[in-house]
Amino acid sequence: MDDLQIIELYFARDEKAIKETDIKYGRLCFSVAINVLGNDEDSEECVNDTYLSVWNTIPPTRPSRFAAFICKITRNLSLKRLEYNKAQKRTPTAIVSFHEFEDILPDNTIMPDVENQEIGEKIGEFLRTKSPVVRTVFIRKYWFFDTVSDIAAKYSFTESKVKSMLYHTRNELREYLRKEGIEI
Repeated sequence: MDDLQIIELYFARDEKAIKETDIKYGRLCFSVAINVLGNDEDSEECVNDTYLSVWNTIPPTRPSRFAAFICKITRNLSLKRLEYNKAQKRTPTAIVSFHEFEDILPDNTIMPDVENQEIGEKIGEFLRTKSPVVRTVFIRKYWFFDTVSDIAAKYSFTESKVKSMLYHTRNELREYLRKEGIEI
């Protein structure tokens, strides 16, 4: 079933929409959640919460890219769960990805007027200047929280090459943000 048909099922309030969403995107959503949380049980719960959130959001929302829409919901729910788990002194692997950005992204106490949306737009602009391979590796690591070894296996790179690509891209991003007036 294609995305438009699934969305129409949501608008018709047909519970088959959830089943079709699970069939088409369940593995993708679980992959996003497990990369953030590192725990099957929490990940399954986030995927189920994603379906509930999609059910409650459509209608009135009519997403133009359904896969991106549900991945964003899964990612946000997973990050909220990660925050909860972190408060419980559990530290999944996704926290490592955030630590890699501590020296790149501005501290709110230094630049309180810079909004996250503005920074996100600047990162998007920066990534559009990169080759598709570099952009994909960066997104796999910092959006989907794939491990370096998973990225290397997926694209037939060595782990060393992936680490090097990520290191150079982070440094280039830091310089790009400085040139754009976002102080670190």
